[in-house]
Amino acid sequence: MNNKIKLGIVGYGNLGKGTVKAIKATDDLELVAVFTRRDPETLELDDPDVKAVHIDHASNYQNDIDVMLLCGGSATDLPEQTPHFASMFNTVDSYDTHAKIPEFYQSVNESATKHHTTAIISVGWDPGLFSINRVMGEAILPNGGNYSFWGKGLSQGHSDAVRRVNGVKSGVQYTIPSEGAIEKVRNGENPDLTTAEKHRRVCYIVPEEGADKAAIEHEIKTMPNYFADYDTEVNFISEEELNRDHSKAPHGGFVIQSGNTGEGNKQIYEFSLTLDSNPEFTSSVLVAYARAAYRLSQEKQYGAKTVYDVAPGYISPRSAEELRKHYL
Repeated sequence: MNNKIKLGIVGYGNLGKGTVKAIKATDDLELVAVFTRRDPETLELDDPDVKAVHIDHASNYQNDIDVMLLCGGSATDLPEQTPHFASMFNTVDSYDTHAKIPEFYQSVNESATKHHTTAIISVGWDPGLFSINRVMGEAILPNGGNYSFWGKGLSQGHSDAVRRVNGVKSGVQYTIPSEGAIEKVRNGENPDLTTAEKHRRVCYIVPEEGADKAAIEHEIKTMPNYFADYDTEVNFISEEELNRDHSKAPHGGFVIQSGNTGEGNKQIYEFSLTLDSNPEFTSSVLVAYARAAYRLSQEKQYGAKTVYDVAPGYISPRSAEELRKHYL
């Protein structure tokens, strides 16, 4: 008898492709179908047991899929897709526009609560694992400073945002952390750092033929929630250069909480990631949280959830007994 949790994927970009690989690496999860806005015939899934289906037909699979993994972009896809799919399925998404998470949560919670589904939002490494460690650090060391640094790395969400700018054919964005700022934090200096002092953003853009480069640069640099608060550099390159030099998606970063305990004892709490592939790691986090979405729904814990609402045991393939015996 097959007791595997049955999954679907919406979207087959870098994140969707990574999610297929992540599911294959598990023993307790099974991919049923990939849903796409493109012609399903054009998807190369390399697995005869997995169907490629047009997104308009997803509602036909409500009895076949336990959890739907939403792999679209945060700029325009997920604000519409997550509430829509949460009306039919348990869902997990990687919505990462930090400033808009509260309103996104409200929208998804309304849909999931009404339709008795469980929707875990903003899953990944930031938001996600970094979010957990920010809260852990601050709770343990309240008399200090909490800092997040990202990169050097290619940002999926910010790259998606620049590609949606009018006149942009393709492009990527790198987040570069300030080494000097990191050292001050690790030294326990608790510096007051502006957004721009912690990071800068570097974009590599392939413009459409005849596009207004000055207009593209202006729109990127003034984009709220993404670039407006940062020192942003925009470089225009050829498609050949983009494919040659920017096809990998490395990333990573640090969450650092510095504080003092007792009679001035300096304590540093640090969580870090070094990633060869940002989308594949994010995909792996999404897939782990699919277990949680399924288990919470079985317990009738409906509505929108964040990583703060999910105990670590829910994302593990191991039983509570195994975790207590071997991991505690």
